[in-house]
Amino acid sequence: MPRDPISRPLAALAARLPQRLRTGYWTRLVPALAALAALTHAPSFVRPVWSPDEGYLATQARMLADGGVLYDTVVDRKPPLLPWLYEAAFWVFGSLSLWPLRVLAIVAHLATALLLASVARGRWGDRAGAAAGALYLLVSIGLSPEDTQAATFEVFMLPAMVAAFRYAERRRWLAAGVATAVCALTKQTGGAVLLPVLWMLLQDARHRGVRRPAALGRVLAGFAIPVALVAVILTKPGGFLFWVVTGSGDYASFDGSVLLMAGRALGNAAILAAAFLGLAVPLLRRRRALRRAAPGASAPPRRGAAGGSVSDLWVFLASAVVAVCTGFHFFGHYYLQLMPPLVLLGVGAASASAVRWRPVLVYSAVAATAFWGLALAWPGHRLDRSAKVATAVAEQTGPGDTMLVWGMHPEMYWLADRRPATRYLTAGFLTNYSGGKGDRQVGEAYSVQDAWKTFDRELSRNLPEIVVDDSGTSPYSPVRIPRIERLLDAHYQMVGLTGDTVIYRLVRR
Repeated sequence: MPRDPISRPLAALAARLPQRLRTGYWTRLVPALAALAALTHAPSFVRPVWSPDEGYLATQARMLADGGVLYDTVVDRKPPLLPWLYEAAFWVFGSLSLWPLRVLAIVAHLATALLLASVARGRWGDRAGAAAGALYLLVSIGLSPEDTQAATFEVFMLPAMVAAFRYAERRRWLAAGVATAVCALTKQTGGAVLLPVLWMLLQDARHRGVRRPAALGRVLAGFAIPVALVAVILTKPGGFLFWVVTGSGDYASFDGSVLLMAGRALGNAAILAAAFLGLAVPLLRRRRALRRAAPGASAPPRRGAAGGSVSDLWVFLASAVVAVCTGFHFFGHYYLQLMPPLVLLGVGAASASAVRWRPVLVYSAVAATAFWGLALAWPGHRLDRSAKVATAVAEQTGPGDTMLVWGMHPEMYWLADRRPATRYLTAGFLTNYSGGKGDRQVGEAYSVQDAWKTFDRELSRNLPEIVVDDSGTSPYSPVRIPRIERLLDAHYQMVGLTGDTVIYRLVRR
């Protein structure tokens, strides 16, 4: 028995636990995966903000805390769960730092890893379960650090996505529908997990004679009721429908530079492939072995303890591919949705092929170490400039002053701690500009419906003290947007320049 006063009572408490808990599978696995999750995502704490999405969410949270109304005076094209989570974290811990959200992001990664471990363990045994959890955490940083270390939508969507799949495996159809709703209310593309859920329901009906209408009704009720409650009770229904569903047609269209979209899609796919190479090898070997087998010689897909088959995993991956391609932007963080099904497919192939786990884990650990070091050394010049501009704005204004950022970097509002002069936190709402598509279909004529009327009305009440023109030579620069050019010419003078970002201050007459 330890002699020091701290460890003695802990050891005594552990001794009184049942043998199953002291030596159980999850008792050993959860602490190990928690440590790995904290280690792989420790670099997230080295920067105040990693991406414009974090800045947007932080600014939204402050607006909501100041009395803003989501989908009315506070708008975005995303569902409400993550803005509310940011608001709640700021209410508890203050809004000066994103460290509470980074901690919650690590918890979300851990939850995803544990759920994947549960799926893999049910299909292929204890060792496969532990490997799935560890491999997910290792590859979860296998993209640009701005995409993997930020506390953004996909990170918080993944636990509900894997939970929906796991519940469907266990034929808990109502719970699978609810988990799908939580996933879609975090990000719309999370609703794609409904595809494997319905596929497993169909397969279950064929193999076990389950009454399909009753099970389908439970899935759809579990999905529809939470979404309806959020839309009708917690937000303005019309605003929810427009901003989350119908108002993003131009933003999610195929119009844009095909070469830019293809380059972004292939580039991020190549980075992800490098992170997953350790799992790709057994997966490719397994597929090759099945193709070489004589017709009818291979055994039918083995159904695990939860009743799953390999076809479920391929449908799961297909649904994630559809989600990544939706909108044709192919940003790196979209590819996070591919990671859970890829991990399960790789672990399943390795288990079925009796592949040694050590090379797979060693390669994944080496790749993760490279991505981890990249995160620590990541230059982040664009976000550094945002911090410099925000500091200059804070020095030239008071807490009650408002500002307008004409650009695509809303983190300046949060870093400067100044209220936005309008509900449109980026120029994209007013011009349809998106960094993922290039210069086509950009201009005043392509704005969100009635956005310019609302924008003019908001600025007519109170002109912002500071305007930050962060457009540079983009297709929405003031010389190409007459309204913004007239606003600057009539009311503002240049007071600062950082790179190609210009700071204007209101001239009082």
